[in-house]
Amino acid sequence: MKFQLGQVVITPTALEKLKSDDILNALNRHVLGDWGELDDEDRQTNDEALQSGSRLLSAYRSGGTKFWIITEASREATTVLLPEDY
Repeated sequence: MKFQLGQVVITPTALEKLKSDDILNALNRHVLGDWGELDDEDRQTNDEALQSGSRLLSAYRSGGTKFWIITEASREATTVLLPEDY
């Protein structure tokens, strides 16, 4: 693990549309620093955020549905959400 997830929460929309196995797999990837479907600039921002303690964002897919995982800068909470939930 590269950082603590804190309390993990999921939006109702994401809970309804995403497969639980995909969520768990993505959370495991996120905490290991595998940022999923981000461009190089966003990957670099996350790598810097590991050092500076800023917010972390990853993007994954469950079937055809894109979803995000955001860990707050405080590392007290991580949210699984769909882009339209943001």
